[in-house]
This record gives sequence, structure tokens and C-alpha cells, in this order.
Amino acid sequence: MRFVTCLQKLLIALPFFMAPACSHAADFDIVVLGAEGGLEDGNLSAYFIRPTTSDKGILCDAGTILHGLKEATKAGAFDKHALASKTLSPEGEILHDRITAYLISHAHLDHIAGLVAISPDDAPKPILALPSVNAVLAAHVFNWQVWPNMSDRGPTPRLGLYHYQDLEPGRAVPLPETPLQVQAYPLNHGGVESTAFLLTSGSDTLLYLGDTGPDTSQHSDNLHHLWQAIAPLVQQKRLHAILMECSYDNSQPTSHLYGHLTPHWVQEELQDLQTVAGTSLQGLPVIITHVKPTLKRPDDPAARIFGELNATNVTGVHFIMAHQSLHLRL
Repeated sequence: MRFVTCLQKLLIALPFFMAPACSHAADFDIVVLGAEGGLEDGNLSAYFIRPTTSDKGILCDAGTILHGLKEATKAGAFDKHALASKTLSPEGEILHDRITAYLISHAHLDHIAGLVAISPDDAPKPILALPSVNAVLAAHVFNWQVWPNMSDRGPTPRLGLYHYQDLEPGRAVPLPETPLQVQAYPLNHGGVESTAFLLTSGSDTLLYLGDTGPDTSQHSDNLHHLWQAIAPLVQQKRLHAILMECSYDNSQPTSHLYGHLTPHWVQEELQDLQTVAGTSLQGLPVIITHVKPTLKRPDDPAARIFGELNATNVTGVHFIMAHQSLHLRL
């Protein structure tokens, strides 16, 4: 990605050993398979997350899978020595044996296209989502019209490769073949129900937000309720990081956010979290996702958003721009 320089890569690594929220041993491993919010069909939202105690993990959203696995493997984000299959490519082994479940925040194409495309060669696994999200997938995606029904709901014949598992907001559910648990929290994405996933490994947690707009402009309180739910984790220094979207720079009018955030609104929401938690967010890694590229020249939306975020960073969080093949240990 144009924006990430060698110096920025170094700065990405340092705060995890310095920040109060992450001063103990690493507990989460993140590989970005796709980071952007549109246009580039080989780089759409998909984040492989595992506890460092296990080589198996889950995918938060699935906009890009196979191409993302190839790029990440090429970049050394996966341990080649641990990939020992004699019958599968490294990407195939990760897909079949390392990714044990999909957590889908909402059913927009830039969050599910990779899942649909890879399904004919995937291994059986569950799709965990809020009921409204699974209902859309069953009725409008895996329905024998848009794509064969690879699932266990909807039109027959049901091939049953994927098992829909509905999540009840706030209820912890174990994730298969991993030490992880997940809790889902509804988000408002311009009138569409999206999801935040809180992942727990032992006493440590990581928060992933799907697409969301700010509470103020959407006349919603979804984010505020989410901050209330995770406030104790912030107070106890158990939250390792937040993955949070910022689709546009501050020049985007609030009336044209389409259920997304800008640096201004990211700051507003983080300040609300800090107020609710009653403690500083200083040093907390906030990984910025879902930047929307443009076709204008010259233009680098990620660099502009990064600059705007840091120019008004009153909470002192550590902003990191997600990019394809980025590998983080928190």
C-alpha cells in the first residue's frame, strides 16, 4: 500500500510493547487479508484473528479470502514452517485447517464476496452472525439464484457446507476449535443492522467493529451501548485493541456518510468511550479499517485520514492503518 513506509511499519510495532493496555505477553495475532471499503475487489474487508496459544482462528468478515491469503503468505504473515500439508497449497491449508469459522458483520458485498467465491473449495464451518444478517445470506445470496445454496437453510437442495449460527446480542458463544469466545453487539450502518464482535481469549479481549455510522447523525445509541458494555474491560486493561472503520476523510459531509465514519466522528466516539469508561485510552491500539479508495489522481485517502486522526487525537490512542498483509501481534 502506498501509505505504509518502512518507518511507519516500525512505528506500528513499537507501541504494543509500550502501551499500558498491552504491556503483557501477546495474546492475539491478526492478519489482514483485505482492508479497504470498496472499489478494489481483491482487497476487501477480511481479518484473520487467532489467540497466540493456537494456530487456529476465525475470519471477521470475508470480503477477500483467496487473494488475501496469497498476498499474506507471500509477505510472510503466516509461518511457512507450520504449513506442512502435502496435498494443499499454503492458502488451501490455512483456509481448510486454520480458519474455523466466519463472523459476518453484515451482508454487504464488500464483506462477503470472498466467502461466496471460495465456497466451492471451502471446508465445512459455521457462519456466526446476528439473525438479520444470516437471514439475508440465506434469502438473497446462497439461494440457487445468486449462488448455489452452500448452507443449511433456505431453498433446497441445501448442500450444508456452512451452518448458520445466530448470535444473541451480548451472549458469549465459544468459537469452534479455538480458545476464543465471541459476543455480538448490534451497530447501525445507515439503517442496516451491522455488528461489533468482542473476542475473548482467557482474560484478554479484542473488539472488531463492522461498518457503522456515528450515533449522533444516525439518531442512534448503538455505539454508546457498545462502549458501556466494554467499559469494564478498558478499566481493567483487558482490551488489547479496537478495529474500527473510518471510510472517509473529514471533507465528506455528514449528510453523505451512508452509515460510515470520518476522523471527526471516530474521535467523537472514542471520547465517548473514554468518558463512559472513566479512564484514559492512552496508548490503546485502534486499527483503522474500511478506508474507501478513490479513482482521483493524485490521491491517497489513507494518508489523509491518518493525518486527520492524529491532528486531533485528544484521547492519545495509537492509530494504525490497516493494509493488506499487515500482521500484528497484540
